[in-house]
Amino acid sequence: MKAKTLVLIAILSLISINSRSAADCESACVDVYTQDGQLIFEARKGSGPKASATPKPIAKPKPPSAPKPVAKPKPTVKPKVVVQPKVVAKPKVVTPKKSAPKPVTATSLSDRISKSLPTIGISYQPNFQPLINVPVYFWSDTPASFRTKVDLIGEVIDVTMRPSFTWAFGDGTFINTKDAGAPFPNGKVVHTFSNPGTYPVVLITTWGGTFTHNGVVRAITGEIKKISALTITVVAAKTRFMN
Repeated sequence: MKAKTLVLIAILSLISINSRSAADCESACVDVYTQDGQLIFEARKGSGPKASATPKPIAKPKPPSAPKPVAKPKPTVKPKVVVQPKVVAKPKVVTPKKSAPKPVTATSLSDRISKSLPTIGISYQPNFQPLINVPVYFWSDTPASFRTKVDLIGEVIDVTMRPSFTWAFGDGTFINTKDAGAPFPNGKVVHTFSNPGTYPVVLITTWGGTFTHNGVVRAITGEIKKISALTITVVAAKTRFMN
């Protein structure tokens, strides 16, 4: 019984979401997705049933008129020949007919814009030739979230994007985190190199999020990946024995 109840609740929730989306799309259809590393906003009006042309009123049929009574023929009387003066006919005044107003159809409106997300930089500490076997702190200047508001054809769209990070330190070590890191002593993105050398450090920032339109929150289709890189030279400390 519990399983059937859960299935019924899920079906009702899907029906509710679909009906809200359909009702929202009658007046305006809005979508936000990613393409070629950018955030794409689309909105259009005039495609729903509310924007269709106004139907013409249906004329009611007139009731049939009653038949006219047939007049009885009068007895024929020979008319007297009377010469009547000619009457000049008055010119007819032609009144122009008023044409019925044409129904006004809704104009289809649409717009599309794109936005770029912020560029990301990488820093590390110690920032000059860190030593092997000594922790190195890494961080980026990525904001905790990216928010923007767009107005398309009178439709307001609110967007919130949040980042996640993948660090590759060039020695085969990777870290996946939602923390942008920080300098010593608060940083949580820390790596220790075991051997001296020059290493390419790569940071992949993945953005995903949601958008809100008319109080309804929806997921943004796709993700945006930003890649930042630098090289770091790690050295070995010279050692000497002392008495």
